[in-house]
Amino acid sequence: MNRVLRAMLVLVCFEMGALLLYLPWSGYWDQNYFLNHFPSLMIVVLHPSFRGVVSGLGVLDILLAFNLIRAPQVLPRAPQ
Repeated sequence: MNRVLRAMLVLVCFEMGALLLYLPWSGYWDQNYFLNHFPSLMIVVLHPSFRGVVSGLGVLDILLAFNLIRAPQVLPRAPQ
C-alpha cells in the first residue's frame, strides 16, 4: 500500500474512533436532528448500552489505526 494512502487511512481511522468514543457521552448526542424528527428512536439511542456499543466501535477504530501503524508493510512477491 502506498505510504500516503496508509497514512491517510490511519488518520481517518483514528479520528473516526475518537469521535465515536467521545460523541455518545457529549451533549450533542442528546440533542440532534434524528431525535427531534424521530422521537421513537430516543428510547434506543439514549440508552447507556447503545452508547457503550458506539464507544466500543470507537475503541476498535483506534486500535485498528495503531495496528496499521505498527504492522509492517507486506509487498507481494512476483512469481518466479
